[in-house]
Amino acid sequence: MRTEISRRRVLHLAAGAALIGAPAVWRGALAQSRPLRPTPSQTEGPFYPLDIPDDHDADLLRHGALVTTRGTPATVEGSVVDLDGRAVRGAVVEIWQCDVDGVYNHPGDPRRHDPAFQGFGRTPVDAEGRWRFRTLRPVPYSGRTPHIHVKVRLGPRELLTTQLYVDGDPGNERDFLWRRLRDDERALITVPFRPAADGVRATFPIVVRA
Repeated sequence: MRTEISRRRVLHLAAGAALIGAPAVWRGALAQSRPLRPTPSQTEGPFYPLDIPDDHDADLLRHGALVTTRGTPATVEGSVVDLDGRAVRGAVVEIWQCDVDGVYNHPGDPRRHDPAFQGFGRTPVDAEGRWRFRTLRPVPYSGRTPHIHVKVRLGPRELLTTQLYVDGDPGNERDFLWRRLRDDERALITVPFRPAADGVRATFPIVVRA
């Protein structure tokens, strides 16, 4: 099973990297030759913000004047394209996750949240459909493997809500939501977090029905 998932993941990430970096015309040709599968949806969970915080930019490592110094910094980036490989212009990507202690910045989580970690971010895609966040490498908490919640909007429409997982994390096999997915679906939302000069880096290409 692991070999098959890894092979599918390599193919998907290679196609995603090509879509992120290639010119629009070439991306369209690539998509026509390799039909794209939509990114699987997953539950929103209980900790989506009740009210969008004032500070909700793409740098979750800074919260107002505070800068978090705990955890492993991560750059998470990707693109949003439709089933034909065309950039979904005007899309907005949101992420939210717990802090390094496994605590969400949400009234439904009564524990003390790291005040320097923003916890939620929102960014528009560029003309090529690309997006990027600075955040923390996700950590486990009771009952869940490390993950980042992801939502894609286009105007008033919600195109996708899903969760992003860390490739190779030992908690994945025990996570009830990850285990519900088929092998091919897991490969689309489970990506490597690779060492980088500024922490770790992950690429997450998103395909939506727009």
